Amino acid sequence: MNDSVIRLEGLAKVFLTDEVETHALTSIELEIKKGEYFSIAGPSGCGKSTLLSILGLLDSPSSGSYLLGGKPVQELSAGDRARVRNREIGFIFQAFNLIGDLTVYENVELPLTYRGMPSTERKTRVQESLEKVEMAHRMKHYPAQLSGGQQQRVAVARALAGSPSILLADEPTGNLDSRNGEAVMGLLRGLHKEGATICMVTHDPRYARYADHTIQLFDGKIVDEKTMAASGVTA
Repeated sequence: MNDSVIRLEGLAKVFLTDEVETHALTSIELEIKKGEYFSIAGPSGCGKSTLLSILGLLDSPSSGSYLLGGKPVQELSAGDRARVRNREIGFIFQAFNLIGDLTVYENVELPLTYRGMPSTERKTRVQESLEKVEMAHRMKHYPAQLSGGQQQRVAVARALAGSPSILLADEPTGNLDSRNGEAVMGLLRGLHKEGATICMVTHDPRYARYADHTIQLFDGKIVDEKTMAASGVTA
């Protein structure tokens, strides 16, 4: 399928601790298409973050197949996985994960530096991504000088700067108050309208409803699946 960015078939994840098996994910089947806004919903402990870690190549499934851009992930070497993470996937974390002793500009630039990208191109990309999230005026500030909402905007800019195939957002509003949470969700909706492919984990049904497609996880299994007639629905 040419428009498929991510495809999972029969995916499972089992954790082994002290001879006890914990089935975190069981028989997961899903497809995320190019330009789609996809939401993974469910209560705490249902396997949402485990699934997102696998999608982001931060963890590996115990069984099943994962195709990223039509290519089997299980065939990638450790070096190739790191390269794909850096070039194809943009991460937005609940805890922001900004580096405290780097400025806003340097935080956004860092992943591009790992690519060996020329400084002129890095500068252009950082500037454009910070302007998109309305944080260019704070590029010389440090994370501690920003509010939670501003830090999350910088985290979104960092994810965008690499022009990834897909944005993975893990509870992006989890550490924000309702006003800042709505602002960040508005930003993600705007990016989606511009063509970004987004996969977001959330336990909040208020935010899951904005997605084109939502799966509901419970005890590591998909128990419900919904496709919206149109994205950007309102309450």
